[in-house]
Amino acid sequence: MKPAFMTAIVLGIGAFGLTACEKDFKAPFDRGVCYVVDLGDEEGAEPVFNRVADNQPQIEFCAARLEEVRTRFLNLGGNRTELVGAYQGSFLFLDQTGVRRAQSLNGTRYFMMARTGDGRLAVPGTIEQRPAAPAPAP
Repeated sequence: MKPAFMTAIVLGIGAFGLTACEKDFKAPFDRGVCYVVDLGDEEGAEPVFNRVADNQPQIEFCAARLEEVRTRFLNLGGNRTELVGAYQGSFLFLDQTGVRRAQSLNGTRYFMMARTGDGRLAVPGTIEQRPAAPAPAP
């Protein structure tokens, strides 16, 4: 075999090995419990799940509790505008644009809630948009 081909194979196996070693953490499946997640500052550190609220009937309620935590931190002078939470096996990612949901920390994030014009969170499709007013006649 040619040396270039062998090098490509070795590099490919090495890259696969590195991605296989990356640990992907799962959220707790505790029924109705909402957590805020501390990811830590160290590379590879395990996340810490801190209980925020119990008896949350739906994931949207957990997102609202996490938004309260995020807002309180900002009102106390914090500068972190992003927050990670967990609810029944899903991770929630809150930021200035809204809430995204994923099954793992490194998984694909799906859009879940958007911010309204005044900054509140809303489920997409619940806000009715009025048609634009017709332009005045010249």
